[in-house]
Amino acid sequence: MRPRIKLLGTALVAAALTALAAIAAPTPASAATLTQVTNFGANPSNLQMYLYVPNTVAARPGLLVAVHYCTGSGPAFYSGTQYAALADRYGYIVVYPSVTRSSKCFDVSSPQALRRDGGSDPVGIKSMVDYVRSRYAVDPNRIFATGTSSGAMMTNVLLGDYPDVFAAGAAFAGVPFGCFATTDGSEWNSQCANGQVTKTAQQWGDLVRNAYPGYTGKRPRMQVWHGTNDETLRYPNFGEEVKQWTNVQGLSQTPTFTDTPQAGYTRTRYGGSGGTAPVEAISMQGVTHNLPVDAAQAIRFFGLDAPPPTTAPPTTAPPTTPPPTTPPVPTTTPPTPYPPTPTTPAPPTTPGPGPLCRVEYTVNAWGTGLTTAIKITTYNDTGVVGWNLAFTLPAGQTITSGWNATYSPTSGAVTARNVSYNGSIPPGGSVSIGFQANHTGDAGKPSSFTLNGSPCSVA
Repeated sequence: MRPRIKLLGTALVAAALTALAAIAAPTPASAATLTQVTNFGANPSNLQMYLYVPNTVAARPGLLVAVHYCTGSGPAFYSGTQYAALADRYGYIVVYPSVTRSSKCFDVSSPQALRRDGGSDPVGIKSMVDYVRSRYAVDPNRIFATGTSSGAMMTNVLLGDYPDVFAAGAAFAGVPFGCFATTDGSEWNSQCANGQVTKTAQQWGDLVRNAYPGYTGKRPRMQVWHGTNDETLRYPNFGEEVKQWTNVQGLSQTPTFTDTPQAGYTRTRYGGSGGTAPVEAISMQGVTHNLPVDAAQAIRFFGLDAPPPTTAPPTTAPPTTPPPTTPPVPTTTPPTPYPPTPTTPAPPTTPGPGPLCRVEYTVNAWGTGLTTAIKITTYNDTGVVGWNLAFTLPAGQTITSGWNATYSPTSGAVTARNVSYNGSIPPGGSVSIGFQANHTGDAGKPSSFTLNGSPCSVA
């Protein structure tokens, strides 16, 4: 038993530390707060429930269950991801389950967890969903789950146990439903973690179907993310997840759509080519278990990225237990901001005098880091096909990661170039990009920008 315990501890700590580093993120200021809820219903494994309700809730809000990594917690996942910030923008509600057992890992291995209403963590999480639904006008067709590492494994489990509850899931660095199954009480399955559990698509699909025998209703859509260099939950698990969920959906394992959303990423879709295909899989070349968590892309896959209707705050106030005081920390994957409603008249369809492009550049800085949100709008009468935006960063700023564009070099005179899916900007249209950077004290903005060599005005 001693070698098994040592292996479990080492693997779990490694998974937790890398996942924690990946999803660290600053949480934008908001009057809404994370609140702990007690006595929320059946809870056989003594989970804790944390609830985030934005100040402005959609008339029929979606509900997202966001599940943390090993050794993590609900409050840590709240402060370390962008799901709450996106909830402020789009009006959905977020539940953050939190494990109390010593490992702080979710139970994705016991026979109880792998059966609908069988007990353990899935039952407690389902109670949290029911609690929120009893107090808010949640759209029953817009309930989703997402998670990282152990939370990604639980996302697979929740969709298998409760296909009538969850409409879709997004799993970042997980394993298929049932892959971690054990019968000796162990939380860790080394064979699965090492990518040595392989099954046919039918066998994987049967594991999901057997979790809720007799269910014939609609099955949840699934989005999976995995790094090719994952050293904790090895990369073969990615292919096994795709086999499982395409089979559950009754789909071929041959993609209907393939693209490269950014350098090193290969995205395949199954059963459809659009952004809400039944199965979407993103393979990340050279990325370890410490993968960036793109909350905005998960929200896009769920269809929660519509701006919330203008409604009054909910009439049922969230519970009043004081929220935790987890400090915000830097992010590697800030979301692309939803474009604000313009306050100026629409641009003319023919060029007028002055610059034919406009750049809005917003900085969110902390300590020695910062993130930017950049919106590029073109005012010419033909639009732009294939664009590059040139600017000079203040001294001491160095880009560490970016989204919706490629950046070269990473300091000094930088050029941001379009990626495959946003190369065209129509007349009067815009595109949003951004990046994260380190700085040595100057978190300021560039003084000027040129789009394909033409100067732009700066908002």
